[in-house]
Amino acid sequence: MSSVTAVDESPPLRRPRPTRPIELVGSFEYGGHRLAYTEFGSGTEVVVLSHGILFSRRMHAPLARELAADGFRVVTLDLLGHGDSDRPGDSWLYSMPAFAEQTLALLDHLGVDDAVIGGTSLGANVALEVAVAAPERSRGLIVEMPVLDNAIVAGLLTFGPLLFAARFLPVTVRAVNALARCVPHGSQWVDVVTDTLEQQPAGMAALLHGVFFGRIAPPRSVRGEILVPALVIGHQGDPIHPFGDADTLADDLPNAEFVRARSPVELRSDPARLTEAITGFVRGRYAR
Repeated sequence: MSSVTAVDESPPLRRPRPTRPIELVGSFEYGGHRLAYTEFGSGTEVVVLSHGILFSRRMHAPLARELAADGFRVVTLDLLGHGDSDRPGDSWLYSMPAFAEQTLALLDHLGVDDAVIGGTSLGANVALEVAVAAPERSRGLIVEMPVLDNAIVAGLLTFGPLLFAARFLPVTVRAVNALARCVPHGSQWVDVVTDTLEQQPAGMAALLHGVFFGRIAPPRSVRGEILVPALVIGHQGDPIHPFGDADTLADDLPNAEFVRARSPVELRSDPARLTEAITGFVRGRYAR
């Protein structure tokens, strides 16, 4: 069962466009759970973008609009436990391979044979898992801020307290949720933050438990067999996404191009350079 409705929740574009690409919000069911997505633009050249952990598909809206304005059909997906998708309380439902299956189910739902698969942080690792599970459906990979071995300890230190709070102090999570719902929506990054803060204890605990006590990324021996062309974006100054992880991944992947970001927030705060690199990569995957 699925639904699609048209919305117009975008802020003014930064530069004039001949026309604004259409934006459609939709949903579909997979494994008995509802997953939400937004489509930007149209056509047969498709890009799928996934968010970071606890974030929502809204974080990729600016990039999606830029790619759609270049003629691509871009789909941003809320993975299970995030954004407008369902948030079940069973930890076994959450893992990187499971998120990859959801991404492939989205392609099936849309009737898309293959696409450029991309994401940030958790979404970057999901893109890798899609390439492992179904390389024939992965036209290319956009891997921003991947999380590999060097990030595990920092990740546990960062998200461990959140897991503890969700399990044993759920009232604190509900209180933050209630406060976030009081914040007016309408600003891109205010909405991204409030989306992240609007958590439910059971779903949040299950998500964090499933992700951090499961397979974080394909092992190095498997990564070396991923032949799908990839654009890897890394940066320094963030212990959860160490530069060494991105640099190592670029070396591990046989067909990888590496781009060094100036800061962890460059793609959000000053996106022109990285957006052009991403757009150029996607054009190349569709032989433009």
